[in-house]
Amino acid sequence: NRIAAVVQRIAPKDVETADSRERFLASLPEWLFGTIGGNTSCVEVETSAGECIILDAGSGLRELSLSLRQRPGYSSGGNTFHILFSHFHWDHIQGLPFFSQAFDPRNRIVFYSANPDLERLLTDQMKTPYFPVPMQGPGGFRAKLEFVHLSEEDRRFSIGNVHVRWQDVNHPGGCVAYMLQEGGRKFIYSTDTELTRENFLKTEENAAFFADADVLVMDSQYTMGEALEKTGWGHSAFSMTVDFSLNWGVKRLVLFHHEPTYTDQKIFTLKQSADWYREYAGPGEVAIEIAREGQEICL
Repeated sequence: NRIAAVVQRIAPKDVETADSRERFLASLPEWLFGTIGGNTSCVEVETSAGECIILDAGSGLRELSLSLRQRPGYSSGGNTFHILFSHFHWDHIQGLPFFSQAFDPRNRIVFYSANPDLERLLTDQMKTPYFPVPMQGPGGFRAKLEFVHLSEEDRRFSIGNVHVRWQDVNHPGGCVAYMLQEGGRKFIYSTDTELTRENFLKTEENAAFFADADVLVMDSQYTMGEALEKTGWGHSAFSMTVDFSLNWGVKRLVLFHHEPTYTDQKIFTLKQSADWYREYAGPGEVAIEIAREGQEICL
């Protein structure tokens, strides 16, 4: 455990003075401070106008729900929440029944998906015997619910002043990535993505979606060896996401959708490897960081 790992590193000289103790603490590896977290995919985007856009409804949505209840302006109700789904694998929807804002009749929730069965898929996961409280009907969600099917003709739409685009990515059963733009800033959410050669091609469509993103949150679940062994599983190697970011001039890459069996130490080791790889991957610069629970990124 972390305490044992710290104790094993302590030498007598490290505790002689206040300065030596500070130097010792500063020398410890980053993985010993805090945790990555184990909740599944859920990312909040707050617009300049204060609108709440939520990307996927994994178990992290419960933590977001608790956080929203502590924020000024949200406890009084009358809020609108926009929830965009990449796909409907369990780790991307399992937090929805615990989104307490959905039980407040003063609120409005707008769901978006490229899957035409959006409403049925969300409703079915809260039916008996899967969950004791239904999504709609007596005892269920009391907020006003709206379901928006994003058809092929609706690959571009707006939420307030934010321009949104979606694009299919390679994942079993289908998945989409979302690009959000506001005030000249570009944010991309591309979870559960197995990168292919086509994603690197300098086509007009790819460039409009991926080029010059300020922040790219991308599936980086595997090492290259694991990615080769698990071809077709729908996830990418961290080195490929670095190559991809350099290819498209991404300024900031956030390694996302971590392998569930990895320890925090392993994930930080992969981040270190990604930094090393970036140095030798070719021209261009991209800052690399690890996605962690509670992390905030300002654009």
